Amino acid sequence: MTLNTDVKVDVNQELDFVNIGITTDNRQHIVEELNNLLADEHMLYTKTRNFHWNVTGPMFASLHLLFEEQYNSLQETADEIAERVRMLGGEAIGTLTLFLERTRLPESPLDQPNARTMVGRLLEDHESVINQLRQDIDVCTNRLDDVGTADLLTGVMRMHEKIAWMLRAHLQGEAW
Repeated sequence: MTLNTDVKVDVNQELDFVNIGITTDNRQHIVEELNNLLADEHMLYTKTRNFHWNVTGPMFASLHLLFEEQYNSLQETADEIAERVRMLGGEAIGTLTLFLERTRLPESPLDQPNARTMVGRLLEDHESVINQLRQDIDVCTNRLDDVGTADLLTGVMRMHEKIAWMLRAHLQGEAW
């Protein structure tokens, strides 16, 4: 599947009427990046929910609960990101087509992997999001004059770091 990263979401007229000390061009750029992140969050949510439903094996109980906690966190985070897009005067994407076009994460293969592979795939995706967030925080802070979005992204990054830590801990040890 080829991802089209040039897809632009039409922003509504609000973008020009928001007067919060960030230029319209900067807000447009931030909205585009937030929508990319929103797509990533939905991809991770979907993968995590799928693995929650389909995990099997000796780690079933703990992973089933862990994945549930994680997809709930991802759902909350997606809502916060969409609300920030609206605060900046943009439109949050909200269709599966746009999520697939905008995400920077790979879609899961159709197979249902074993539990250890599930954890590993989720860990890779969370680490990918963390690395992207570090770049986005720097751009928001140092180029786009948006400390509000940088603060939101810092909180999102901490959430992903915590999830990555928990997933990494599950990959260690002899339980598998």
